[in-house]
Amino acid sequence: MNPGPFGYSGRDVGEVTLDAVRRGEVTIDDVRINPNVLAEQAAVATDHGNPNLAANLLRAAELTSLPDDEVMALYELLRPYRATATELATRADELQVRGAPRTAALVREAATAYVRRGLVKPA
Repeated sequence: MNPGPFGYSGRDVGEVTLDAVRRGEVTIDDVRINPNVLAEQAAVATDHGNPNLAANLLRAAELTSLPDDEVMALYELLRPYRATATELATRADELQVRGAPRTAALVREAATAYVRRGLVKPA
């Protein structure tokens, strides 16, 4: 049985072996998760009554299109007192334009909560 593609490259997971790694045949995109796999996992989570997990998986699928350093910068920006409300709104707008509407909505929601709780960086 062929387990099918897993990685971002679309390479079958069965082809990603230790021997292939040793031969230098495996790239980072072969082990980086494919957004379609995350979307399939979100569907399973929804089917099993876990909409919060499904939403997280769909946001993760959106984030696969961003470089790792941008994802890490987003995590840093979302920490309390790390960004102004304007910076968070700007980042949400950028994410929206780049095809990450669910993640943009999360950043907007965080900005609203941070302002309400006094967790934004002073302007």
